[in-house]
Order: sequence, then structure tokens, then C-alpha cells
Amino acid sequence: MIEIRNLKKEFGTVMPLKDVSFTIHDGDVISVIGPSGTGKSTLIRCLNLLEKPTAGQIIFGGEDITAKEYDIRKARQKMGMVFQSFNLFGHLTVIENLMLAPMDLLKKSKQEAYNTGMELLRRVGLADKALSYPDELSGGQKQRVAIARTLCMDPEVILLDEPTSALDPTMVSEVQAVIKDLSKCGKTMVIVTHEMNFARAISNRVVYMDEGGIYEEGTPEEIFDHPKKELTRRFIKRLKVFEEVIESRSYDFIGFGAELDRYFLQNDVAPAEKYRIRLAIEELVQQILLPELEEPFIRVKVEYSQQGGGCSIFVTYRGRAFDIRDTDNTLSLAMLENTAEEITYRYQEGGEETNTVKIRIKNLAVCV
Repeated sequence: MIEIRNLKKEFGTVMPLKDVSFTIHDGDVISVIGPSGTGKSTLIRCLNLLEKPTAGQIIFGGEDITAKEYDIRKARQKMGMVFQSFNLFGHLTVIENLMLAPMDLLKKSKQEAYNTGMELLRRVGLADKALSYPDELSGGQKQRVAIARTLCMDPEVILLDEPTSALDPTMVSEVQAVIKDLSKCGKTMVIVTHEMNFARAISNRVVYMDEGGIYEEGTPEEIFDHPKKELTRRFIKRLKVFEEVIESRSYDFIGFGAELDRYFLQNDVAPAEKYRIRLAIEELVQQILLPELEEPFIRVKVEYSQQGGGCSIFVTYRGRAFDIRDTDNTLSLAMLENTAEEITYRYQEGGEETNTVKIRIKNLAVCV
């Protein structure tokens, strides 16, 4: 239905979309997720040319809607948009807001537009608000009216740009319920959202955006349960990462400790967890690895998950195979094992950092 080819968008020196290509099929319900500032809203606004792409093509219904001679009004009649802000006309009643576009653009009669509008208000649970004005509605009710207004045009595609982000948390579920109902009716939908459980529940495809484009895409199970790429994994698991490389025995471990403390503070890591992480790194790196490695190159990466807690340490190092459990320093090994729920070792010949140790810290619940 919609084919996006090499889409690019620049705002001065900023380029949120560098080279985006993908296809939206009939009946797809696609959730677009990713960190703030990665071009999600820009992408969805480019689809109906609310933002004009700097380069690339958008093929909709076999026509290039980015072509200079194309009348974008044709596409917008088939591609409805629901915004973060509701954009209702405050001087019109709810039913008048719904009737306006069908009468003006589709040339429907007043009675036909009214009948359709009332049917859709009943669908979103707001038939009793038909004669109310927008200022008399809650935020969730306004957004449900905005969705009904979009449906009045009977679009082939519905674009939703973070439809619950402007709502009070108590109102989010009522709007999500309406969108979930829509997702079951066969309409093609593209939804930008920060609500991961919502995206998982309604989508048949999920697109993760980062680094100026589509970084990874797949089914909800593939993206949320088995992400293949590192940035997707960090985002889904809400991982906060600390990384440092130690290249000599004279490395500044005092400075390392200060940076680690800053990382702990930024991510509200519990005191007991701080102690275990610091102890594990000291015993592994300073007491076991540095005495063993003739030319040290040790990469330390700490991952702390803000989703349910959990801390893991990954230490990679160059050289011959050396499993830390073969160390002569049995005291440091015992202390390390006492901090860890699990320790795994892997050697991969031919890689730059051939040895990998993963340590999962004990008592994950304290990382909440």
C-alpha cells in the first residue's frame, strides 16, 4: 500500500531521517518506537507530507505523492491523522467537528455527515457528548473525538502520532481501548508511541528507529522478546550502560571509580548493588586479570536495567584463552563468586577481544 524509498529529511544542520526505506502493507498495524529525537514523528508526518521530505519517494496507491505535480489533497482524503494535541475547533460542538470535513471535502449531505458522525461517536463511547463543546470534555474524551473525526473521512490509512502523550495517565487507557478496537477492524495503521505494552498488544509489526533511520523491525515477539541489535536491546530493556577500557597496569582506577559513582547516581542504583558491582570489578580486573595479562586491554561494561531491575557486568580482554576460574588467586575468585548470581566465560578465537566474562549480580530486586 505505501512504499517508502530512501526517504531523507533535513532541518538545517539536523537530519532526523537519513535513508529510510520500508513498506506498509494493507491491514498492517505498525508501531514505531525508539528514543526521543530519532525521527519517529518526522517519519509519520512525512507520510502525508505535513513535513516535505528533503529527498526520496513515498508511493501510495501506486502514485508518487512526493512528485511536484501530485495533488496531496487526494492522499490526505485517504490517509487520516491523529495528533498529540487534539486540534478540535473550540467554537463548534463535538458533532459539528465531525461533520465539517465530510461535508466540505467529501461533499456529503448534512444529514449523511450527521448520521456517520453519531455512529462513530457511539463507537468511541461519546454519543452523549455530541452537543458538548471541546472545553467541556476531558483530555481523553477530546482524543476519542479526534479519532472519531478522523474515521469520518473513512481513510484507508490512519496515522497516530503519540496519541496518548498529552493525556493525564488516568485517561490513557480509555484512548488505548479505542485504538485497540480500531486495530481489529482491518484498517492500516501506523502508530508512534512510547507505550511498549500497548505497542506489543496491538501491532503485527514493530519498527525501532535510531541512528537516523529504521534500526530494526520485526514482529512484537522478535522486537520485545528477542531483539537482534544492541541499541534495540538497550532500549527495550531500558538498559543504562557504563563502559570503560583499561589499557595498562598504571591505569587511573581512582578516576574510574569516580565515573562509576556518577553512573550509579544518575541511575539511582541501590547502595547494596553499588557495593557488589564495585567489588566484582575490583576483584576481577585488578586482582585476577591485570596480574595475568602481559599487555592488558580490558573492556568493562556495566548494564543496569530500569525495567524491573537487574545488573550485569561484561568484561572482555585480549590474548590467549584464560578462564578466570583457573586463577591462582582463589580468595579473589571466591569473593567474586559471592557477589554473583551467575558467571559465564566464553573464548572466541580470531576476535579482537577473544575472552568474555559475564557476571550477573546477586539480589536483582535491589536494582528496582
